[in-house]
Amino acid sequence: MGRPKIILLISVLIITFILLCGNIAEQQFLLVSVLFMLGTFLPFMIRFERRKVMGRELVILAILAAIAAVSRVPFASIPSVQPTTFVIIVTGFVFGAESGFVVGALAALVSNLFLGQGPWTPWQMYAWGMIGLCAGFLRGTWIQVSPIGRAIFGFITGILFGWVMNLWYFVSLGDEIKLVEILAYYGASLYFDLAHAISNVFFLLLFATGWMKILQRFRRKYGLLEGK
Repeated sequence: MGRPKIILLISVLIITFILLCGNIAEQQFLLVSVLFMLGTFLPFMIRFERRKVMGRELVILAILAAIAAVSRVPFASIPSVQPTTFVIIVTGFVFGAESGFVVGALAALVSNLFLGQGPWTPWQMYAWGMIGLCAGFLRGTWIQVSPIGRAIFGFITGILFGWVMNLWYFVSLGDEIKLVEILAYYGASLYFDLAHAISNVFFLLLFATGWMKILQRFRRKYGLLEGK
């Protein structure tokens, strides 16, 4: 399943979700979140399952997911400031879209074992997974190669992460939400979205080059996820 087919399938799933969620979201917002997560994860599960992944490749992905998850915990007292997104972006840049998606989704799930699970977890898995996916699609482009490009990507994804995370709250309200309330909620979240975006820029500018060199060295030496 190529990238265009994956993107098309995701688009169809998202549109279907939007059309259907209005009828059931008011009472079953957690169910809607889980179904949305599973539906959008499905193309990557199928593609990842069809690949011949070696044990050492799974190990490196598990280690990166653990680093991304654990690095979130010490920063829990500082809202929206954490290096998790940085680790996910670097993973996507070096190991590709599917690897970035897997690490992003696992990082959210594992970190919430410490910070608390809830109806927001599927949305965090989706948002961080999509950041890793997009980073993988941009591998080899100016965005990955240039520090400025990486910083711009980190800033934009920090903002978009917050916008996606706001959706789970709106889904829980169903038909009760009004446009004014949506705008007010997004306005109130702007501080946290900016904090996330700026922290992404900080970590990417300071550490991305070194991290990518290390991971690329491991990839070449052990033949990890070549051609993925």
